Amino acid sequence: MAEAKKEKGFKNWWTGLKAEFSKIIWPTKASIIRQTVVVVIVTVIMGILIGLMDQLIQFGLNNILK
Repeated sequence: MAEAKKEKGFKNWWTGLKAEFSKIIWPTKASIIRQTVVVVIVTVIMGILIGLMDQLIQFGLNNILK
C-alpha cells in the first residue's frame, strides 16, 4: 500500500513539474545577448567608478594624514 502511494505521489509530482515547465517563457537568443551586454557594460562602469572613488579617498586621506 505504501509503495502504491509513493508511486502515485511521484507521478503527481512529475506531472506537476512538467506542467510548470510548460508555463516558462524562455528568453530569445537576442534578448539574452542584449541583457548580457548591458550587464557587462554596467559592471565595467561600476568598476571604474569604484576605482575612481578609491583613488579620491586615498588621495584625501594621504593629504589629511601628512
